[in-house]
This record gives sequence, C-alpha cells and structure tokens, in this order.
Amino acid sequence: MGEEEAVAEENGGLKVESGEQKSSWPTMRFDVSPYRTHHFSKQFRTARNPNNFLKGLKWSPDGSCFLASSEDNTLSLFHLPQDGGDSNGYGVPVPEEDSYGASLLVNEGESVYDFCWYPYMSVSDPLTCVFATSTRDHPIHLWDSTSGELRCTYRAYDAMDEITAAFSVGFNPDGTKIFAGYNSSIRVFDLHRPGRDFRQYSTLQKNKEGQAGILSTLAFSPTNSGMLAVGSYGQTTGIYREDNMELLYVLHGQEGGVTHVQFSKDGNYLYTGGRKDPYILCWDIRKSVEIVYKLYRATENTNQRVFFDIEPCGRHLGTGGQDGLVHMYDLQTGNWVSGYQAASDTVNAFSFHPYLPMAATSSGHRRFAIPDDDDGEDKNELQLKGTLH
Repeated sequence: MGEEEAVAEENGGLKVESGEQKSSWPTMRFDVSPYRTHHFSKQFRTARNPNNFLKGLKWSPDGSCFLASSEDNTLSLFHLPQDGGDSNGYGVPVPEEDSYGASLLVNEGESVYDFCWYPYMSVSDPLTCVFATSTRDHPIHLWDSTSGELRCTYRAYDAMDEITAAFSVGFNPDGTKIFAGYNSSIRVFDLHRPGRDFRQYSTLQKNKEGQAGILSTLAFSPTNSGMLAVGSYGQTTGIYREDNMELLYVLHGQEGGVTHVQFSKDGNYLYTGGRKDPYILCWDIRKSVEIVYKLYRATENTNQRVFFDIEPCGRHLGTGGQDGLVHMYDLQTGNWVSGYQAASDTVNAFSFHPYLPMAATSSGHRRFAIPDDDDGEDKNELQLKGTLH
C-alpha cells in the first residue's frame, strides 16, 4: 500500500507558528492521530500477478511525487495532487478503489535492489527529473521520470569481464557522481560520463581490516561535510571520506546485516537499522565509540528491509514494522512519542514529505503456505501469497 498520512488536528488543519518577522512553517503534531488522505492497492495486484506487494518508496526532492518499488520488478510514480491532500481537509476512509492511478510505470525485468532520486530534481526543470536504479544482473539505470525513457546506463564489470550489479546506489550531495555499493567495494561513476568508466575503492584492506560483505545501503551527510556512511550485510557500518573513500572508522553493534543508514539533519548523528534486528541504533559520529540509544521496532521475524525516516525539522524519526504499526521517536531524548496502526501488514517503508506535514507508507510481504495433505498436492510445493493494504 502507498498511503499519504497527513498529521493534523481535529479540524483537519495544520498547526502553524506565525509571526510578523518569521515566515510561517507547518509544525507536525504527534500527540494526535494522523488521517489517511490517499490509498493505493488494487492497481498493484492483477490477475497476472496476484501476489505482488510493495517493498519501499521515496519522495522526490521537490515533494511533487513519490516513487514506489514492488515485487513484480516495477517502479510506480505517483504525483501528489496540487492541493497536497484530500479536498475536505478531514481525511477519507479506506476506499475499495484506489485514489488514483500511477502516472508512470518502469519495469526493470529483475529484482530492484535500490533506487534513488537526483538530489536537485524539480518538475520545473525536466532535465533534472531523473532517478537511478540498481537491479539484479543489470547495470545502473538512469530513468527519465517524466517520460519513463532510459536516459543512460553505468556499467561495472567483474574479473570475468561480466556485468556485476550494484546492491546500493546514491548520488553525492553535488549531484555530479553516482556512488554504488558492491561486494566489499564502492564504485564511483561520473554522472555526465555514462558507460564503463568508474573509480573503484576496496572497503576491505589487505590486512583484512575494514568493511567486508555486500554493501547494501549508503547515505551522505546533509551538511556537506564530505562524509559517507555505508552499511554492510557483514553487520558493520563504515564512515568514509567522500573525496577519496578513506575509511575513518567502522561501527559494530547491529545484530543483523545493515539495511538502512541515515544521518541526522545536523550531520552529528547516524541512525542504522538491520535485518531481523529490532533496534535502530543511534551513533554520535563525533565520538563513534558507544551507542547513544536504541529505538525499538518490530522486525525480529521478517527478512524485509524496513526503511525509516527523519522529519524535515530533524526532531523526530518515524519507522514501521512487521506488526503494521508506525512509531515516532523524539531524537533529542530517544523516547517513544506516539504510534498508530498504519496497515494490517508489514509496513516496510515510512517516508516524510520534504516540506509538508505529510508522510507516505508502503506495506506488504511475501507469504508461503504449505498445502494440506487432503489437497492431493505435493507438500513441498509452496504457494506464494501476498496482500496490499
């Protein structure tokens, strides 16, 4: 499901701090329940693929749309209505039909490992309306988000001169390079030079120190400090210099493979989450010795990547879990603030809008059922079941 959750009070309005000298800014309230403005489900499940489900979503940098990835190897683009929400301001119940259809569908043909928006994307400038994807057995693709056409590709090759796929992908803050995570290595592509030209940096040193394993997630510091965080399935997070990929230090403590990393808005803290690990860990990267605090979420029994997000003001973090709940935490204290039931299925992604008091969630997961003996079917044959909410 892709749902936009607008946080509002009883009158459906937004609490705005106003002043003669200051420009007004919507302030999100977490002591009241959010209301649902839009709902998307049926269009992801067709007769051709009834077991499809969503695996994640990300807002565009300009907030005009969001991109959702699904199990059928498709990325769906949804534009936000001009009013930003529902017409009456009070929210709408869950409809049987979808609120509206996707504006664009991009089929990758293989499992999508990761995707990201160009950091300066703006609908007012069509040249910037692009996003990158990394897909199994494929090079990195750069897609046009207005036409759905493939702009260009960035190809990495292994020792056998065969294309190797990136497990994570991200633009640097300047938007001039694409950083991609592979097995124990980072490859850096010049955005304006597609093809097979890249710089390769090993994250595992000759003395076996450093960061080993599949590099599954990466994030840049938002303060232009030149720092890059890289998470590995080896249960470590490495902090590097962006310009030369010098390893500054390695963080240990995640119980599972690291699947998501994100810096705080001031760049002083780093938040990491892992597979089958019920805690998001907070690190002070100025000290990088001890865990500052842990934030709980229900992810002990799911192999899915569960994405969290920090709101634009940088004060709160929201995360989903396999219980369908979304939890909000105060990042200054690490205390739980509020929670609400967003879906009856695994909420695998939660993403705040870049500047509106609104967020989007995606939910769903893969289910396997073993047929009964009475069915007369092979008991080893597994039936895939999936739902969207």
